[in-house]
Amino acid sequence: MSVAVAVTVLFWVSVATLAIGLARRARLWRTGREADVEWAGLLAVPKRYFVDLHHVVARDPYIANTHIATAGGAFAALVLVAINYGLGLYAPVLDWAILLAAGVMLTGVYFVWMRRRHPPLRLSGGAWNRLPYTLAAFALGLALLTLVPSQTLSAGIAIAALALLLAGSAELALGIGAGGPMKHAVAGLLHLAFHPRPERFAGVRSTALSPLKLSNHDFGTRKPSDFLWTELLSFDACVECGKCEQSCPAFAAGQPLNPKKLIQDLVAGLSGSNDSAYAGRPYPGIPIGSHHGELSAAIVPKLIEAETVWSCTTCRACVEECPMLIEHVDAIVGMRRSLNLTQGEVPGTAPETLSNLRETETQGGHARAARYNWAVDLDVPIIEPGKPADLLLVAGEGAFDMRYQRTLRALVKLLKAARVDFAVLGERERDTGDTARRLGDEATFQSFAKRNIETFASLDFKRIVTSDPHVLHSLRNEYPALGGKYTVIHHTALLAELAEQGKLQLGKSPEARALTYHDPCYLGRYNGETEAPRALLRKLGIEVREMQRSGLRGRCCGGGGGAPLTDIPGKQRIPDIRMADARDVGADVIAVACPQCTAMLEGVAGAHAEVLDIAELAAASLEARP
Repeated sequence: MSVAVAVTVLFWVSVATLAIGLARRARLWRTGREADVEWAGLLAVPKRYFVDLHHVVARDPYIANTHIATAGGAFAALVLVAINYGLGLYAPVLDWAILLAAGVMLTGVYFVWMRRRHPPLRLSGGAWNRLPYTLAAFALGLALLTLVPSQTLSAGIAIAALALLLAGSAELALGIGAGGPMKHAVAGLLHLAFHPRPERFAGVRSTALSPLKLSNHDFGTRKPSDFLWTELLSFDACVECGKCEQSCPAFAAGQPLNPKKLIQDLVAGLSGSNDSAYAGRPYPGIPIGSHHGELSAAIVPKLIEAETVWSCTTCRACVEECPMLIEHVDAIVGMRRSLNLTQGEVPGTAPETLSNLRETETQGGHARAARYNWAVDLDVPIIEPGKPADLLLVAGEGAFDMRYQRTLRALVKLLKAARVDFAVLGERERDTGDTARRLGDEATFQSFAKRNIETFASLDFKRIVTSDPHVLHSLRNEYPALGGKYTVIHHTALLAELAEQGKLQLGKSPEARALTYHDPCYLGRYNGETEAPRALLRKLGIEVREMQRSGLRGRCCGGGGGAPLTDIPGKQRIPDIRMADARDVGADVIAVACPQCTAMLEGVAGAHAEVLDIAELAAASLEARP
């Protein structure tokens, strides 16, 4: 048998092995729940790969260029081998093209090897450490076969070349079936085609949780097979780069959560194995090797500890950083829903809060009529049926807090100064149900949402404004699935709009101290609003000292997802870490745009920067204006 024919045989054996492995893995994915998919997504893979995926990867130019060379060279080489050897053409000109592709691939592999010599802590080791060698073997094998003319190819060189090709082909062909590192190559492309949130590829910031069909006894994710099959597929796309781990506020604070480990645990549950093969950093305080999963067995606590699930602040930093576009938060909330709805297992003071919600429609057990006591001297109009208003101000649950009331009073003064036609709900306002939903209590959320939608339907208004990004997110993004569609705007966006239109005349801020701006997760990552707060600060003549983590990549304050209620202990508090970020840029003032951020950052012990809402800064400039 000639060397060329041997390569042809090896190619088709590899294709068959890959197909068998893919079929085996696909059977595991298909044990998940049915999901609506569009097969046209397969045609969209090139765009989603080269544009959407690489938009995230490009944040790290070293890895982006390395990946382009390695993956691009490998893909080109495989296509050319399929044509030249798979079809038995054996054309010398195609050999030269294969050699070029192998050279590009080998260049990329060199930089992969360099990265692995002194890897960042976030990278997983183990089987991933062999990739530079097996990929290099594949590229070198191709180079040998194409570089040396067949008539002068000695038996030794031929055997060496085929052995190298065999090693590299085994990594590629066996990866998907055996669950090796290279399974991400196939699973990743299919994940891009059948992503659980395909609207992400249409430029939509898709962040809303999908409602459970409670009447169909859909109570969340108890076992791996309760995930959508497209979610199970997405877990296999993980490349264990650890960018989610690096961005996770809970992991940084030493709480028992590592998003990368969580996804790999779910992969272990999918394949019915344990976590002993995991070669990355563990959950803080929880050793590796003591957990095991099965497709039809409960995830918590055999595979993942309950404390891990409850440590998440739902900030979506992991999702924002993931180069494979995996939806970690959806998975975590799905498990929370099961724990809450089927077992009633919610830690900390969360059960008391949920009980207050059901009994009083407020988180703190307050009388609803007391929500606007802070406005008794401001002559704030209350909306009534048949009495229209351009703008409906929804204060949110923080209106019972004296600190947040300062923000609301400042906002009202600004709206009055701009002669805005607005009104508040007064006694009609109840909690939006956002915290209940993040804590997994989907039944309470849906009940509140439906009652609020009925209330809104009886009133006449054009837009809703709120100072609470969590309220904003619920009303703007999550109520539509239940029939409530509204135009909702954050108070910083409204004030920036009014200032731009000349309706709100702002002077220069009297605040002369160094200032930084903290992006709320539910305003920035969830709703994409990072510019309006900064535009308003610029209108005030304030120069913002940006923290290293800001905008869509800002660090969480620790106040989301019900985290202050579940209160899972760690080595330090998340807001302390964020305050240290402000200290690093020499800020004396932190401008905020969320009541939960205000509460968390002001709760930092010891000397720290003053925390002021942007509405307070704007109102102060209004008063200082000559």
